[in-house]
Amino acid sequence: MGSTSLEVLLDQVRARGAFASRQQAAGAVENVLAILGAHLVGDDRTDLARLLPEQCGQVLAGAEPASEPLTPGEFVDAVAARTGDDTAGARRAVTAVLGTLARAADDALLRRILTQLPPGHAGLFGRTEPI
Repeated sequence: MGSTSLEVLLDQVRARGAFASRQQAAGAVENVLAILGAHLVGDDRTDLARLLPEQCGQVLAGAEPASEPLTPGEFVDAVAARTGDDTAGARRAVTAVLGTLARAADDALLRRILTQLPPGHAGLFGRTEPI
């Protein structure tokens, strides 16, 4: 995505998540990246942040590290807690944002990201679990 503009990213998330506006997509992006960033460390977080528009990369890279890993369900719940959305709305935001990120990242980076997360997260990225 490197050179992808914020507008292009938001339009991709908006389409994938069927959000009514770019503003809704922006809220989803910010909240999901803040939770994801808290669960990634080192080069994987930096490499993913570099693929994103600058504002998004800063949200991802600036997240405070989480004290413990989240299951996929807890990840969705954490987004719901940030947004005030119900579980279905939060899941839609998570899958729209992570699915868009999965298309931007190469397979090697995506595998590295998934190894940092507890099993089950691949589905949130629109992928099957790595073997």
